Amino acid sequence: MLQIISALVPIFALLMIGFLARRHGFPGEGFWAPAERFTYYLLFPALLVNSLSQASLSGGESVRIVLAVLVLLAIVSGICVLLKKRLEVEFATYTSFYQGSMRFNTFVALATTSALLSSAGLVVAAIIAAVMIPVLNILCVLVFSSEKGIGSNLLPTLKALVTNPLILACFAGVLVNQLGGLPSTISATLGLLGQMALPLGLLSVGAALNLNALRSSGRVLYVSSAIKLLLFPVIAWGVAYGFQLSELASQVLIIFAAMPTATSAYILARQLGGDAPLMAAIITAQTLFAMVTLPLVLSFVG
Repeated sequence: MLQIISALVPIFALLMIGFLARRHGFPGEGFWAPAERFTYYLLFPALLVNSLSQASLSGGESVRIVLAVLVLLAIVSGICVLLKKRLEVEFATYTSFYQGSMRFNTFVALATTSALLSSAGLVVAAIIAAVMIPVLNILCVLVFSSEKGIGSNLLPTLKALVTNPLILACFAGVLVNQLGGLPSTISATLGLLGQMALPLGLLSVGAALNLNALRSSGRVLYVSSAIKLLLFPVIAWGVAYGFQLSELASQVLIIFAAMPTATSAYILARQLGGDAPLMAAIITAQTLFAMVTLPLVLSFVG
């Protein structure tokens, strides 16, 4: 427990530094948007491509990881669908609930994996991310598209989906892996860029926290947070056990499952007519809740 907390403290410290720095105007409001774009479009793709290019994608373990991820997402997605009627909420509210219950923060997931499991964990994390990122984006778009009247916004969203830099990086990394890997100089360059991704990504996540959004929160926020931060990792533990994943793969899968929802969920909610204020509240609340739930879950489940 103490070892996990010690590893997670620097991660949450960077989140808080980012939050406090932006609230106090340092280094300036004009810094954060370009920093987030730089991380999202260059640094994290470099990290994913480099990790996937070195991963062992052949053999039973990789296949079981992919199947485990797909089954995990199907189970939790099914739970969200079953809860739709019981929540008795409008469709826009439900879409934010769904995203809050399903999506994960890639920045925090990779940083946590790196802190706890070093480079070996990052390789497995890249495989899991290569499956989770495109599948979750598709699932969320399907949930939005199930409601009539968003056709005018759906085409631009689908275009954004197929040009998503993280999704493209996942496919590129797998392709390079199958072609024999990267030259050492390119791999070293991407490695240096990847090292920048984790701290700058965490600072950007912290800077994006919006405490004012919590004022509009309700029970949907707490239900989605309970599913995402507590139920999701427990189900991940059961799925990992059922597929007989290695200890390392099981730990990484549980780490991803225990992550707070993605900050990019707010953009999708705004583009497709979801409940954007609720989504902002869920993102902020889950990121703060995770400071307590993450070490507990990883200690008792992971």
